[in-house]
Amino acid sequence: MRAGRARPLRAVDMKKDVRILLVGEPRVGKTSLIMSLVSEEFPEEVPPRAEEITIPADVTPERVPTHIVDYSEAEQSDEQLHQEISQANVICIVYAVNNKHSIDKVTSRWIPLINERTDKDSRLPLILVGNKSDLVEYSSMETILPIMNQYTEIETCVECSAKNLKNISELFYYAQKAVLHPTGPLYCPEEKEMKPACIKALTRIFKISDQDNDGTLNDAELNFFQRICFNTPLAPQALEDVKNVVRKHISDGVADSGLTLKGFLFLHTLFIQRGRHETTWTVLRRFGYDDDLDLTPEYLFPLLKIPSDCTTELNHHAYLFLQSTFDKHDLDRDCALSPDELKDLFKVFPYIPWGPDVNNTVCTNERGWITYQGFLSQWTLTTYLDVQRCLEYLGYLGYSILTEQESQASAITITRDKKIDLQKKQTQRNVFRCNVIGMKNCGKSGVLQALLGRNLMRQKKIRDDHKSYYAINTVYVYGQEKYLLLHDISESEFLTEAEIICDVVCLVYDVSNPKSFEYCARIFKQHFMDSRIPCLIIAAKSDLHEVKQEYSISPTDFCRKHKMPPPQAFTCNTADAPSKDIFVKLTTMAMYPHARLRCMCTCNRCTFCICQNFLNSDLLQSVKNKIFTAVLNRLRARVAEWGALLLVDDEGSVIHQVHAVSVVEDSIFMGSSHGPLFLEARHVTQADLKSSTFWLRASFGATVFAVLGFAMYKALLKQR
Repeated sequence: MRAGRARPLRAVDMKKDVRILLVGEPRVGKTSLIMSLVSEEFPEEVPPRAEEITIPADVTPERVPTHIVDYSEAEQSDEQLHQEISQANVICIVYAVNNKHSIDKVTSRWIPLINERTDKDSRLPLILVGNKSDLVEYSSMETILPIMNQYTEIETCVECSAKNLKNISELFYYAQKAVLHPTGPLYCPEEKEMKPACIKALTRIFKISDQDNDGTLNDAELNFFQRICFNTPLAPQALEDVKNVVRKHISDGVADSGLTLKGFLFLHTLFIQRGRHETTWTVLRRFGYDDDLDLTPEYLFPLLKIPSDCTTELNHHAYLFLQSTFDKHDLDRDCALSPDELKDLFKVFPYIPWGPDVNNTVCTNERGWITYQGFLSQWTLTTYLDVQRCLEYLGYLGYSILTEQESQASAITITRDKKIDLQKKQTQRNVFRCNVIGMKNCGKSGVLQALLGRNLMRQKKIRDDHKSYYAINTVYVYGQEKYLLLHDISESEFLTEAEIICDVVCLVYDVSNPKSFEYCARIFKQHFMDSRIPCLIIAAKSDLHEVKQEYSISPTDFCRKHKMPPPQAFTCNTADAPSKDIFVKLTTMAMYPHARLRCMCTCNRCTFCICQNFLNSDLLQSVKNKIFTAVLNRLRARVAEWGALLLVDDEGSVIHQVHAVSVVEDSIFMGSSHGPLFLEARHVTQADLKSSTFWLRASFGATVFAVLGFAMYKALLKQR
């Protein structure tokens, strides 16, 4: 690994500007240094104090505006000095290499004065500047080194000459670098090793970069790391050179031709010791860290505006990233994350984000480990309920770095306003919220756990302190995979506004409790009777003896009165996983709140159901009646035509024909049991009537095929 040209950092990554203050004893050359930098020549006349100089960002190596401030003891008071110290980002203490008194003042006056005005944990970086090196033939470094070892806030020492322009630009570059790439948060000079916070940050970066989770960075991973941090890949020989440097110093820094965590940390220690702090800081800032080695709010919580009545969902790219994250940590390839594997995944987090209730919120295997589907479901739930927390979690996992996106916000889809869905009678949402409402102990928890495929026996094993008020799982509706989110609403006389907002309502009552349904009816009338939110009533514990509900009307009559589907019998006291029919119905009602679908079977998603729902619609019934009326009028006209051609003595035939017409009329309008329409026309005994019957059958068949074709067309549109 080597330091290439760093990529342009975002505005939040670095300070907006750098303020450099020059202090020191009188006549050590502070003003001369500033004027020599600006004019690139030694000034013949030096004023007592130079005005504040601002160097534009485009002419500085780090592309940051720099302000250089001079201090004059003759023109400024102590109060003004203290104010300048408080505003400075870095302070250059200037001494004259040929003046021992000015050197002594560095430790006796200036460093204590500066430290008194700053906190111990946030010392200002100091640069010792030995001016007038052109006047002596020796170096002052032997005198300065003990001072640098005594005070860790001293970043470096530079000997220069304002007269000869020696090291002038280097002086201000080091001062700027001390602010933008400070040593203090990274390295402890006394112990000659990196500080714990730096090790922790670099360890997280290593684990994120180790994309196959084998404990080493192979060549491809090292090249990816180099490219995203420095915008340049490493040549094969450069990779080998890096590994050879590590092998030379530590025995376990390279394993299986890959760089281990120890080798990765050693390299950064080497960079810091050699004064190349900018390399480590470039890596840290690329992965979201600030000067205190904390992840910045701008990195963890990128701006995301969510209009009212809109929801948040993960998009396709986010699910691909989460899939790769799951595969990375599922080391035994059993499609579930064991406690150790889950702990390893959360090592890049500052805390464990999931509690034990998660295992009762999403699908798990028989051992209680979160499955692949459960893993995605939990992320979907977090995105829907608390998108800011989801952004934070994705930030810890390094989503924006590994996917090379601007921020985690690119993983989120904001759905359109629900009012638009209702107007267009179709939705683009993939997550639907169902509030489960009912009395205490009516069976709501059983409904939630049944969504996860758990029967009563498995539910009894759940500890009370591990119970969850949410459950989420996938449901297939018309061949489309959707997420159904169930929320158990605690029993209350009045629901809050937040408890009302949802896509569908599930009202649960206990068939064995005579007082159970009354609560559901009261809540429905108070909050949902006049709303556009569809409701479904669940008759829970249907395996128990059903008792009469102490309410004015029965649950079935109540549903009929309010034009709701009839109560759905449900039980989770089964040998296998409970039936998921009610969850399909709930999701379907949430997807199509404008429609009153009447499913003809239990699945409500097959082609037969789609056609039957369409055939039972009011629109189609009206069309059928009009077609039948037209056909009947035509048949009557043909009968009248035949009657004019018949002889008088054929009166019996005419009577039979009229009888046939009446039978057809009865079959159309009275629901006769004589068989399919037009088949009763067999009573007509003329050849022309047989021909007419054929064409009537053909017309009816064409109508049926047109209806079925239209139904299939609508179904395909909904899938798209």
